Amino acid sequence: STANAPEDDAPNRYSRTERTTYSRYSRDANSSGSSLPSNSLEKRIEELERELAKERQENARLMKVAQDKEELIGKLKEEIDLLNR
Repeated sequence: STANAPEDDAPNRYSRTERTTYSRYSRDANSSGSSLPSNSLEKRIEELERELAKERQENARLMKVAQDKEELIGKLKEEIDLLNR
């Protein structure tokens, strides 16, 4: 269970930093006379942040599946070696 802990927080690891970065970008874009209204930019940023979080969760899930399969392969190889002896 300890090995799974870093993967479990993978989807949330960067969200606070990225939110700060996106907020800063949004403010900079608005001050430079962006063609889109700030509220539509903020909505788009929030939408992208949600999409990014979902993708990170899916990535973490797939990494866990791959790790589980690698462990199973290792166990099966050990069993094959034992049977061959």
